[in-house]
Amino acid sequence: MTFIYKIAPAELWRAAVAAGVFSGAPVDLQDGFIHFSTADQTRETAAKHFRGQADLLLIAVDDGALGEKLKWEPSRGGQLFPHLYEPMGLTAVRSVAPIPMNPDGTHDFTGLLP
Repeated sequence: MTFIYKIAPAELWRAAVAAGVFSGAPVDLQDGFIHFSTADQTRETAAKHFRGQADLLLIAVDDGALGEKLKWEPSRGGQLFPHLYEPMGLTAVRSVAPIPMNPDGTHDFTGLLP
């Protein structure tokens, strides 16, 4: 089992849990797919897109449970990133954890990522 990760505001995730499906954040809806990162990419994703944002969650997802609509596509610097081209059923989620924020606005992933 390989994990991929989604960073999401807690309020957005609560709405997904209530709906039973995660359709994505506004940027995902705009781009037509749900953006994920690998464990190695998650810290950079947080620094680039979420710096200074509090009340975020790290959602660990079993990539094998997502099926053929998960595509690995080049993005930042040619790295392959996982993109899901359909709403995500919550059965693929393996864990959800709050991401602490440091005083300087960066996020602390200690104990959250392999």
